[in-house]
Amino acid sequence: MTDETPTRNTAPEMVHIANRLASSDNFQSLFEEGMSLVEETALYLDGDGRAEAKLLPRPASLAYATESMRLTTRLMQLASWLLLQRAVNEGEMSREQAGSDKNRVRLEKLSSPVDSPSWADMPETLRDLVSRSVRLQERIVHLDQMLYRKSDQNDADETPSNPVEAHLNKLHAAFGKMG
Repeated sequence: MTDETPTRNTAPEMVHIANRLASSDNFQSLFEEGMSLVEETALYLDGDGRAEAKLLPRPASLAYATESMRLTTRLMQLASWLLLQRAVNEGEMSREQAGSDKNRVRLEKLSSPVDSPSWADMPETLRDLVSRSVRLQERIVHLDQMLYRKSDQNDADETPSNPVEAHLNKLHAAFGKMG
């Protein structure tokens, strides 16, 4: 039984850890935080936010409209991702199905220009909601990358069974043959 059984590289183990994280109480907290932020934002934009926007000068009003659309889009994408993960956790779909459907959820292209000149002119509540949604986005993007990591450059062609070999291959690719 001393056959050369291939050992697994670290990527599958990381995905395994990510799978555990995605189905843990931490995920439930993240899910609740995300859904709560969606609800809080909707209430604000339909209530106080609407009233605050009417009081803004024209340039700030346009910036408010732009940021509120970005915020809404970001939160809907994050909520979609969270709902997909919950469906996986509850056995309603497989991780592969979620990964396939997930490709329609664009998580990384939704950031806001908080450094824009009109940022300071917008209501504080909107700025707070945007900042919180961006932080939530960063956490979800990180978890998404752990769960659905795409193969790096040559990893698809070369899948070494040894983590050291994988690392050496990356060094070789970066610096060429040494010696």
